[in-house]
Amino acid sequence: MDGTPRSSRWADVYRSASGGLEQALQVFLGGCGLPAAWAGQRQWRILETGFGLGLNFLAAWQAWRDDARRPGLLHFASIEGFPVAAADLLRSARAHRDLQPLADELAAQWWGLVPGVHRLVFEGGRVTLTLCVGDVGQMLRELAFAADSVFLDGFSPARNPAMWAPPTLQAVARLCRPGTRLATWTAAGQVRQDLAACGFEVTRAEGLPPKRHRLEARYRPGDGDGSGPDIPGPGSCIVVGGGLAGAAAAASLARRGWQVQVLDAAPEPAAGASSLPAGLMAPHVSADDNLLSRLSRCGVRISLQQARALLREGQDWAPSGALERRAKPWAAHASVQDFAHDWSHAAEPARKREGLLAESVPAVWHARAAWIQPAALVRAWLAQPGIRWRGGHRVAGLHRTAQGWQAQDAQGGVLAEGAVAVLAAALGSAALASGRLWLQPVRGQVSWAPQAPGLPLPPFALNGNGHFLPAVPTPEGPAWMTGSTYGRGDTDLQPRPADHGLNLDRLQALSPALGLALAPAFAAGRVRAWTGVRCASHDRRPLVGELAPGLWVSTAMGSRGLTFAALSGELLAARLHAEPLPLAQGLAAGLDVARQQAPAPLSGISS
Repeated sequence: MDGTPRSSRWADVYRSASGGLEQALQVFLGGCGLPAAWAGQRQWRILETGFGLGLNFLAAWQAWRDDARRPGLLHFASIEGFPVAAADLLRSARAHRDLQPLADELAAQWWGLVPGVHRLVFEGGRVTLTLCVGDVGQMLRELAFAADSVFLDGFSPARNPAMWAPPTLQAVARLCRPGTRLATWTAAGQVRQDLAACGFEVTRAEGLPPKRHRLEARYRPGDGDGSGPDIPGPGSCIVVGGGLAGAAAAASLARRGWQVQVLDAAPEPAAGASSLPAGLMAPHVSADDNLLSRLSRCGVRISLQQARALLREGQDWAPSGALERRAKPWAAHASVQDFAHDWSHAAEPARKREGLLAESVPAVWHARAAWIQPAALVRAWLAQPGIRWRGGHRVAGLHRTAQGWQAQDAQGGVLAEGAVAVLAAALGSAALASGRLWLQPVRGQVSWAPQAPGLPLPPFALNGNGHFLPAVPTPEGPAWMTGSTYGRGDTDLQPRPADHGLNLDRLQALSPALGLALAPAFAAGRVRAWTGVRCASHDRRPLVGELAPGLWVSTAMGSRGLTFAALSGELLAARLHAEPLPLAQGLAAGLDVARQQAPAPLSGISS
């Protein structure tokens, strides 16, 4: 063997015998005119049809790092039907010293890659990899953005003809703008003809030995003028609401260069439901892997990235994992069992014993679950450059102007102006949207107490009908927390002894041994209460999208704000900037505000 990496599935090589990095630099980046083409741009979006061992991505990332005139954001969207193991990524990059640190970062996020779209982030969010795992035709349909460059890659047309078939190339063309440059290592005559039929001007260039030729192309549809999509430049923005949803949206926009003012009636951030002392974030599991389950995995991945980057582990959050009392995880296909195991799997007997569950009790272990203090995450987001917090400012109305939007107080005074406004004020968003949003209050009460010496507590979180956190840092020392109740239509914030009883009942059903151990604290009145009112939609999924030109909404996080706030903020920003979405287009529709808007005009918003 000559050391060239090969695929047994396709009986083909992953890259040219002359070297993967040379092919990445000369064929793909060079064939698309990079890095010169992206110089001075606010963002650059690359589409790749075969991720393979990742050298094209690593080379593009390194070129971005080395370029003084690099774009502010580099988006790399790539499709891969069968992801390799992380060890294979590292082995492939081992010969390239400059790429090795980048490969290490990539490998650290290379987990849980079940079919679907996965957002991986680097360089503080300035470099993103949107990895689409699945059939190339299906995944191209799940993408919705205009690529600036296309790396047409994959195993040879003879080995994997579907990668190069006319429907695939037509789907690629759909994601191009006039002037988009495309590069590929093959010079096959049929590929050249089919690209031309899709609107590309194709030229044959000198190939990388041992190949004599390769192809370069530029998208020139008959009615194209060479301009890109109309993307608003970063300007001023108003965000109404200083909880998880508003802070996440503000941070996502600030990373893209916006100057954001966050307005809230409360004097301090995270004053509403986001003031929960700590919450558990875990992927939702269903036997058929339903919409909510798939959405929750997208949200958990992005929230974990934010927590690792911004919070103090052990103080503000901890990737503790969680033991959930349920029959079994979803039945993932055998080909992705290893990646599915990264998310959730049947709990081993030893894990059940640690969790104070009998070995006969069915349970699932969530390896990627974490507890997080929401207020700490809100403060971290609001501390990002470009964000100004303005507490004690109640927004009573929004006024459309020729330049954008004004936020007004009850007397009609102007509180703030911006080209874009985002409603993230929980239940208050409905009034500001003039009845276009249907939102429901949901009261929750959490029971908690400082840890008492000698209590038999599990070392990790428990989940089920409610959850239990064993050791959350508080000013009084570690505390356990359990709950929460879920009172639809209830807005009363007064603690209720009856709700403590409901939380104890749920805890006893979750873990009889734990419920027995903590029952005396409940009986003696040593248990304290946190109460808050969450905001939910009719189907208990967030509402994200554009209500009117320049007026966006991100709200209705319900009891899953830690799971969905960061995802919703990134989805909003990606739609605003015509970027690759952080999740599949079909899943994004499950969060789109358009699914429940009332048909009435925005009559209450003045213009």
